[in-house]
Amino acid sequence: MKKRIIPIAMAALAAIGVAWWLTHRHAASQEIVLYGNVDLREVDLAFNDSQRIVEVLAREGDRVRQGQVLAQLDTSRLIPLLDQAEAQAAAQRAIVDRLHHGSRPQEIAQARANLALARADARQAHDDYRRLQSVSNSSGGRAVSRQEVDDAGAQADVADAKVAVNRKALQLALIGPRQEDIAQAEAVLDGERAQVALLEQELADAQLRAPLDAVVRSRVAEPGDMASPQKTAFTLAITDPKWVRAYVSESDLGRVRAGMPATVAVDSFPGKRFAGWVGFISPEAEFTPKTVQTQELRSSLVYEIRVFVKDPDDALRLGMPATVYLSPGNTRT
Repeated sequence: MKKRIIPIAMAALAAIGVAWWLTHRHAASQEIVLYGNVDLREVDLAFNDSQRIVEVLAREGDRVRQGQVLAQLDTSRLIPLLDQAEAQAAAQRAIVDRLHHGSRPQEIAQARANLALARADARQAHDDYRRLQSVSNSSGGRAVSRQEVDDAGAQADVADAKVAVNRKALQLALIGPRQEDIAQAEAVLDGERAQVALLEQELADAQLRAPLDAVVRSRVAEPGDMASPQKTAFTLAITDPKWVRAYVSESDLGRVRAGMPATVAVDSFPGKRFAGWVGFISPEAEFTPKTVQTQELRSSLVYEIRVFVKDPDDALRLGMPATVYLSPGNTRT
């Protein structure tokens, strides 16, 4: 009985194996295997100003966050300039406020008093002139000289002119400053504020900050170096996103679509695959690069694709050889 059961069991296992192979061979044959290298973006950071570096706070391999200070310039000369510009802007702000507020009540009262005084002086001058003129006429010019009469007339005219000047001064005090004067003062204030903003930006630029989350790949700046906008201080490697730059043949191009799911394997982590998706397909063909050439593709035209990879542990490194497995028929959601 046992001898009859064993062949039956073996036959059943064989049938199951054949069925599994028939079921999965089509799916396996649909998988596309590509070869490429891990790639990522890099940022060369430089100071915006030319000044002496006094402090460097990051080293190679450090993980830095967006906005983190990496290095510091000398600001001993910049801070006094900013203080001076702020004082000048404050003074100009006071001038603009004074023009907007117009004349003070005390100034208007003073103008009225000056006008009243000028009018009194004018009346006195005219009275003196009329009196001398009367004496001259009654005495036939013998009691007072003609010169004295003319001088008195001139004094009366001067007094009338002073009345007119003080009347205009009162009108100006009541009207207030001209709009042109206010506009000119405001324009000067805008210039002072712009100078303050410029110096504040220069003070902020004295701190070299990380533009995003990254890893310090190289540190060129050292304390005591002279910074320059043309001189790189740090090179940062952006760890997210990462992608594999791979190449697909023209025969497989029709089965590759943007958003297609993919997995990536590297020799450094045998048995592990990184999840990813196709994010870019080049519209132009090119010859296979030497770094990923295989014997059958050396003279073939291929299309570059970029397979973006999820690497939360930052295990993948720039230039690392990678194998990409694509699964046609699926789309990343």
